[in-house]
Parts: sequence; C-alpha cells; structure tokens
Amino acid sequence: MSRPAAPRTTHAGRALPWAISVVGAVALIGCFADDRQPGGVATFLPTIENARPAARPAPGGMVWIPGGEFSMGAAEPADSEDAVGAQAVVDSRPVHRVSVDGFWMDRTEVTNDQFAAFVKATGYVTVAERTPQPGDFPGAPPELLVAGALVFSPPDHAVPLDNELQWWRYVKGANWRHPSGADSTIAGKGSHPVVQVAYADAAAYVKWAGKRLPTETEWELAARGGLSGRLYPWGDELTPDGRQMTNRHHGHFPDDDAGSDGYAGIAPVGQFPPNGYGLVDVAGNVWEWVSDWYRADYYAALPQNQVACSPRGPSSSYDPDEPAVAKRVHRGGSFLCTDQYCSRYMVGTRGKGEVSTGTNHLGFRAVLAPQER
Repeated sequence: MSRPAAPRTTHAGRALPWAISVVGAVALIGCFADDRQPGGVATFLPTIENARPAARPAPGGMVWIPGGEFSMGAAEPADSEDAVGAQAVVDSRPVHRVSVDGFWMDRTEVTNDQFAAFVKATGYVTVAERTPQPGDFPGAPPELLVAGALVFSPPDHAVPLDNELQWWRYVKGANWRHPSGADSTIAGKGSHPVVQVAYADAAAYVKWAGKRLPTETEWELAARGGLSGRLYPWGDELTPDGRQMTNRHHGHFPDDDAGSDGYAGIAPVGQFPPNGYGLVDVAGNVWEWVSDWYRADYYAALPQNQVACSPRGPSSSYDPDEPAVAKRVHRGGSFLCTDQYCSRYMVGTRGKGEVSTGTNHLGFRAVLAPQER
C-alpha cells in the first residue's frame, strides 16, 4: 500500500499517502575488462554472445537467451533540448560492461489466463485483495484502510505535468481481477498481461511455475536482442518507416490517448514485432518487475574498468526521492510512456516501485536457467 511517487519516477510508486516506509554490497565477480575510451568516457561496445546453444528445447512459452557480454545502461539523448530523455537516463549511467550466462525467458508478459491458473491451483490472494492492517499504517484514517490499488485515472482536460496525483487514484476494489476498480473485469481479456500485482505476487507466481524473476541485467540483455547501444529493442528509430513497434501513449498526456498504435490503454500480449531474440513487449504495454533492489546510484557505484559477472543488484534499496521506501526495479515502460513525460520505452532506462504496490500498468515475466530446470 502506498502513494504515487514524485513525477520524476515516471509511474506510480506508493499507494497510500501516509505510508512511510548504505550503498548495498554489490553481488558481482571480478571479470576484468576495459570498458572505457581514452579519457574515461563510457561507451557502448559490441555484444558478444555466448556460442554455446541451449542444452535442451525451450520450455513452453519461453525462448532461449544466449547470454554473453554486453554494454548495459542508457545513452545520453542526442538532442540536448530533450529534457524528458535526459531525465530518463540519470540513474542509468554510466554505461558499463556486464556478462551473464544463457537462460530461457518468457516470450510474453504473464497473462491473465496464466495467473488465473496459478490462483486456481493455489488459492493465492494478492496483496491488492488484502485489507491493509492499521498496525502497518499508523495514523491512517480507517475509511482508507480498504483493499484496493492504484489506477490510472486521466483527467478530461490538460493539466501541468508536475503532480501525478492528478492522474493516479487509489481505488477500492482494484486488483488483478478488476484492474480499474470493482466495476471493471478481465472477462474476455485472458491474453492481456496480468496487472495490479505487487512484487510478492509476482514472486509467488514464478515460484509456483518453477521459474524466477529475471535480474535487471538478464532483463536488459534479453530486451536488447543482440543489439548494442540502440535506443529501442529494434533500433534507433521509434517508428521505422512509420511502423508502430510498441504500445505507448499517443496524443496529449495524460488526458488524451489517441490510440494511434491500435490500442488506447493496455493491449493483448504479442501485438507488436518481436526483438532479435523473439521476445515481445519488452518496450511499452506494461512495466515488468525484476528481482533487483532499486538504487539510483547503483551503476555509479560499480567498479570501473571491469566486467560485472552475473550481478544480482545491490543488497538494499535507496531512492533519494523516498529514502525510507523499499523499492524494486521496473523495466520496459508501459502504455503510458510518452516523450512528453516518460520516455522509458528506451531499452536502457529504469523504473522503480514500492514492493507492495501494484498498478494497472505493471506486470512481469519469468526466466529459467538450465541448471534451475
């Protein structure tokens, strides 16, 4: 339960406005390699894929990600006047070299049908379906201690983009079955990504499925699809030859989504072209949980001139905007991303979210390493 984070987070952070929620030890191995140009300026180097193929066929619905060494992070926008793009890369710098082993990854985000099968088999109750306890939110008005979640609720007119409380509301009865509130439904939307899932909900699903959530490094390697240093999973043009490549916000944010990509709001999975590894929707549609704690200074704290081997992220969370709030990393952007406010459909950029908060533009996908099968 929490409230929306400050607008610079690009999406909802905490759902209840009263909730209050050390540079962590970096889990990496030495792998020395130079990642710097003369003068110490980080650059993108080619992706070097592992040559070893998958040892066995991919599990159903998953694709093989060969792993390898790649440059992780986001480039500064070419346009010096692009304030939105410049803000999006602040916590994604410097570009650094990382290596990971091969793994399988879900081709799509986990769908409503898949999550429903998990709930039917286990009886699991998501965080949004549970009534908040007074002891967890001291001083909270009793009338606000109700089960629910954050819902994008756009105004009917243009508003300044300085306060996202103008388009996010905590809605009673909102959960994965009712993404926009008690009167909404997922009937007929089995192929849509499941949303309104907190981190614990995603972790419970992947454990049941015999998988796990990806690390941030695994997610970015997979999303890049073998490319290096490109703005998007498919290249540097947002709409190559006028073709829509992702579900994002068109029109004026937040009051008017023109649906120029065919969808005003969330789309079924797999409606846009796959990347080089066969993954779909790694840009736009819904944000995705990954396993790493969020730290704004994490990349800057990594050892310089080294390749980080299979990093698992920092040991603790720290967001200078909300220092007391525990957050995990989100990746990929959503149908609300736009160059007017949030350009985090760019493949190297990062999102963040309070761990107990779900929203109606946040889902996940799973991974599995050969030794974990």
